[in-house]
Amino acid sequence: MRAQSSATASRSIAVATSKPERPGFGILQAALGVAAFSLTFPATAWGLEGFGPWSLVAVRSVLAAVIAGGCLLALRVPLPARRHRAGLAVVGAGVVLGFPLLTTLALETSTTAHAAVVVGLLPLTTALFSALRVGTRPSRTFWIAALAGAAAVLVFTVQQSGGALTTADLYLFAALLVCAAGYTEGGRLARIMPGWQVIGWALVLCLPLTVPVAALALAQEPVRLTAHSVTGLLWVAAGSQFVGLVVWYRGMAAIGIPKASQLQLAQPLLTLVWSVLLLGEHLTVAAPLTAAAVLVCIAVTQRSRG
Repeated sequence: MRAQSSATASRSIAVATSKPERPGFGILQAALGVAAFSLTFPATAWGLEGFGPWSLVAVRSVLAAVIAGGCLLALRVPLPARRHRAGLAVVGAGVVLGFPLLTTLALETSTTAHAAVVVGLLPLTTALFSALRVGTRPSRTFWIAALAGAAAVLVFTVQQSGGALTTADLYLFAALLVCAAGYTEGGRLARIMPGWQVIGWALVLCLPLTVPVAALALAQEPVRLTAHSVTGLLWVAAGSQFVGLVVWYRGMAAIGIPKASQLQLAQPLLTLVWSVLLLGEHLTVAAPLTAAAVLVCIAVTQRSRG
């Protein structure tokens, strides 16, 4: 009788913890993730004032993993099931390593404003990966709006690059692909386990690689500690790499990967604001106009039904 009661209680807890969150709350969490991500490029630019690109990426990953690992240990979270580890490896390769490294290399020669607008293509690439991996089928209106936003970004990129793509643009486009794969796999896993555990285990999984790379990079690249460089490093480690991804994955699990990804169309516009306020960059007319154009697509995609 006691065993039966225990089993019933366990099933009740499982049902309660798997109950989907309200869509409005999911949108709020995804939006908070976007707000955190919008500061990533300005913070990276600050970090590059005192660290080399390899040092900045490796150290930020190690610091984020220490934060995540501490939370996992404190809460005594069991190791992820073996069947989920391949997915966590994809998240680690795309979100923990690939996207930060490629965008940091791009920002050595590109302005944050330019990079932010190019990364406006991330919602479309994430939706494409989602359709292939998870089997989602957004509506025709959804795709038209997403493609319109992507076309605006492509026109901006070619125009700003003088008719030809630069090395920084190639880094950014590669970053889009690996990040979209990581977002898609992370969004899928966040339906199975809490979002913070998804990014937490992905960060910890990368430690055997990031720790030696950080040690080697710090020995080879010059380091100059300033208020900007330290603040930038701390933000990309704690804000962008952990907290932002926690609420982002929770939001994707609640409202779906395609719709959550379209909220990122607002990210370029937010980053443009930060690039002016924090970095003193001077914007061309095309940058805010392009960002505003893709921002309009959010309303369409959020109203469309997949």
